[in-house]
Amino acid sequence: MPGRTASRLLQIGSAVMLFLGPLAASPAAADPGFTAWIANFEDVAAKSGINRSVYRAAFAGITEPDMEVIEKARFQPEFRDKVWDYMDNRVNEETVAEGQAMRARYKPWLDRIEKRFGVDEDILLAIWSMETNYGKALERPDVMRNLPRSLATLAYLDKKRAGFARQQLIAALKIVQAGHVSAKGLISSWAGAMGHTQFIPTSYLAYSADMDGDGHPNIWGSVPDALATAANLLRKNGWQSGKTWGYEVIVPPSWRGKGERENRTLGAWAKLGFKRPDGQPFSSPGDRGNLYRPAGDSGPAFLLTKNFFVLKAYNNADKYALAGGLLADRIAGYRGLAMDWPRGYTPLSVAERQELQKHLTSRGLYDGKIDGKIGSGSKTAIMSLQGQAGLSPDGNASKALLDFLRGN
Repeated sequence: MPGRTASRLLQIGSAVMLFLGPLAASPAAADPGFTAWIANFEDVAAKSGINRSVYRAAFAGITEPDMEVIEKARFQPEFRDKVWDYMDNRVNEETVAEGQAMRARYKPWLDRIEKRFGVDEDILLAIWSMETNYGKALERPDVMRNLPRSLATLAYLDKKRAGFARQQLIAALKIVQAGHVSAKGLISSWAGAMGHTQFIPTSYLAYSADMDGDGHPNIWGSVPDALATAANLLRKNGWQSGKTWGYEVIVPPSWRGKGERENRTLGAWAKLGFKRPDGQPFSSPGDRGNLYRPAGDSGPAFLLTKNFFVLKAYNNADKYALAGGLLADRIAGYRGLAMDWPRGYTPLSVAERQELQKHLTSRGLYDGKIDGKIGSGSKTAIMSLQGQAGLSPDGNASKALLDFLRGN
């Protein structure tokens, strides 16, 4: 809130390093190639205007790469998960309820942010949810990493991401040098995304906003700053104030199997027989919409407007933007999808998925977090159980599977 000082940022950074202490490398396990890379990159950073004292403070005690970063780089759920798995983990009764609670808690700030940037508050809440579970991920050492070590690891070991990592590392050091966060406070996801709304360093430099007025865009400790920074990114990428991201639509039978990604005005789509499930007209018939059926003819269909593609400036994945739009609508109080996903099984609630994970844990098949999110670890455990029980190893967190576990 207003009145935070730079010294408070340094206190936050120190507390964070105590929290992330186990992530620091032991000198006894030093990797000579990695330490040589760090030493050599100091000159590169200096030529980019980074003070050597800032650089050395950022890499103090770091002597080996973070191999978990390389492992995480190989798996990105936006591109691998089935669409309904991705949506179920992000758009559910728990994320909706928490989003509504956060809207009530931060309502004065959200009103100011929406007035200043013209971005719908529920979209910002949805982004916050998907990026860090409303900030909860920032408290998890299995998710948050030491940013200089993570980016140096990618630059050293991942040829595909080396250029990106070097660029982001320089940008992160510029943030420290500007006094917005301490070197010890540089924590991020495995790929260098920082704070409540997970901004990579170059995006922070381009879009950061000091909403609470303390002189520092503190996306790590200030929710208003983090949400305003997200709003600023969307606005500068063309967000249309007062308009939606898209509509769920009923597709006329004559359009089955065709028209994917075709672009027309909403009015033209309506004349072709496309309509909203509730029968309401499209609010801006002159706007253009792209037809999108992520699960084919057997799943829900959408007409995507410009704001959907602006959301992809935040994360360039269709699943991400769709989940953001659907979650925002649910937080705003709108009902869920009229047409369900073609899962082929009865899905579980968040509480039931947590119960499923507990059953899998008790059988020694799962050692992950009991969070109700069915990721790769949960699916592997489910398939192991299904194999042992002679069931079809589909990896689905279904009602039938939970009933089986309850009875055995």
